[in-house]
Amino acid sequence: MIRLLPIIALLALTACETIEGAGRDISGGARAVKNAF
Repeated sequence: MIRLLPIIALLALTACETIEGAGRDISGGARAVKNAF
């Protein structure tokens, strides 16, 4: 169990980063669409 804790923490951190990155991509795409119109 002690060995799993750092792995779970790393997975949680990477998941948060990917979600944040996806949010940035979506907001960037929305801005591009607004600029196009």
